[in-house]
Amino acid sequence: MHFDRIVYLPIPDSTVRLANLRSGQLDFIERLAPSDVAQVKSDSRFRLTKITEIGYQGITINIGKSDLAQKNPLGRDPRVREAFELALDRDGIVQVVMDGEADPGNQWVAATNTFYAKNVPMPARNVERAKALLKEAGVPNPSFTLMTPTTADAQRIAQVVQAMAREAGFDVKILSTEFATSLDLADKGQFDAYVLAWSGRADPDGNIFSFDACKQPLNYSGYCKPEVDDLLNRSRTTLDSSERRKFYADLAAIVLRDRPIVYLYHRHWLWAYTSKLDGLRAIPDGLIRVTGVHFK
Repeated sequence: MHFDRIVYLPIPDSTVRLANLRSGQLDFIERLAPSDVAQVKSDSRFRLTKITEIGYQGITINIGKSDLAQKNPLGRDPRVREAFELALDRDGIVQVVMDGEADPGNQWVAATNTFYAKNVPMPARNVERAKALLKEAGVPNPSFTLMTPTTADAQRIAQVVQAMAREAGFDVKILSTEFATSLDLADKGQFDAYVLAWSGRADPDGNIFSFDACKQPLNYSGYCKPEVDDLLNRSRTTLDSSERRKFYADLAAIVLRDRPIVYLYHRHWLWAYTSKLDGLRAIPDGLIRVTGVHFK
């Protein structure tokens, strides 16, 4: 151990965290705001380290959690969900919401992950195709409510999604809800669509099983398909990586077509610290390991 004492100090406000770092009150801060990255990079007193998270940011859609699923076209018609995804520009969302500090994504793992299903690449925005799908579904101007936590990132996502989807004909109403309340409403199926992030697990099973397997606790969409359950169970019981990759490719071909969750991006974990510190190892789970960290 290189330190006699380590003090962890919770500071919820990222602006206050950075101010304390710059004043010398702190040596290290985590979860730097993306908008502050340029400021830290330009100051030789500090260093910046980042890595892509193992989690994701996405929009969960109620397609079977409650009767509400059949009361809005987004929940009851897969063509409308496809149109919704095609109305979104993931690169644009990352730039506006995260100041570029995220990797656009369309799956439960990032494109750099060994278990990313290459057979289902990220779709490009296509507003004209989205409009055609809505016309085919008989709902050229579908309306639904997008529930979002009151956090700043979630609010920005909802606003950008609302604007983008409007160009394809969607009328998206935003419902801002305190986080614990929003989870309770999601669990009860009292929503149409829900801006919800997942912190991620090192094994991809932790990013999909509880969300897509029938009647699992985190399956807020109410998604349930026997063939998906079969593939999920087979993927989690084999030790052969190549076989697992095949199972995930088969899963992606089904689940990403059904779209119980529309995945948007994978955030960058951002750490800023005094240039006197050295030895930091960036881990995709976002947790700090102080082993090996030391003052120069």
